[in-house]
Amino acid sequence: MTTFALIGAGPGLGLATARRFGTAGHTVALIARDAGKLDRLTAELARDGVEARAFTADVLDTESLDSALSAAGSSLGPVEILQYSPAPRADFMKPVLDTGAADLDDPLAFSVKGPVTAVRAVLPGMRELGRGTLLFVNGGTGARPHPERAGTSIAFAGESAYARMLHDALAPENIHVAQLIVPGAIRPDAEHSSPDALARRLYDIHRERAGFRHFAEPLPD
Repeated sequence: MTTFALIGAGPGLGLATARRFGTAGHTVALIARDAGKLDRLTAELARDGVEARAFTADVLDTESLDSALSAAGSSLGPVEILQYSPAPRADFMKPVLDTGAADLDDPLAFSVKGPVTAVRAVLPGMRELGRGTLLFVNGGTGARPHPERAGTSIAFAGESAYARMLHDALAPENIHVAQLIVPGAIRPDAEHSSPDALARRLYDIHRERAGFRHFAEPLPD
């Protein structure tokens, strides 16, 4: 049995994707900062028959993130699918003219150093398996920068570039890398951007292994 590791576990998209991959037969590693929230999520998944375990880590602390993913692989089985989808903080979204160099430290750590750390932690196991999937979920600024959200626009651009390079470099090793852009808010009543709809889309991307960038919905004009 292989593991689906979710970085940025929460009660919306995180829970939905954990349930989707878990019901497909993968064990689930939930990774987030809040231990209490993780305990509630694992209990809810258990009621659905999904084997899940919580690992506490902060994506801004690369050592804790590396340790959590190593522990997940050791205790649950090798990580075959990694989803990187933590929600950016509100203070990452200052207007561009109000953004100084120091304002970019945390966004870049969150969206560049975090993904690099996570990928390097799970890649050896994927190579041993001979397969793997790396899924990156970003907001609309990952594809179109917005002057009122400078931190995420700049940091998501770096994450997108890193993921695109991985897509090309790892394809010969049967490791598929893809990005899902979700313009706007994730809402329970949205046809294509509800947690359940996005979870199904991410699972389809994993299974179909076609292309790098995908959109939950068209970007607004």
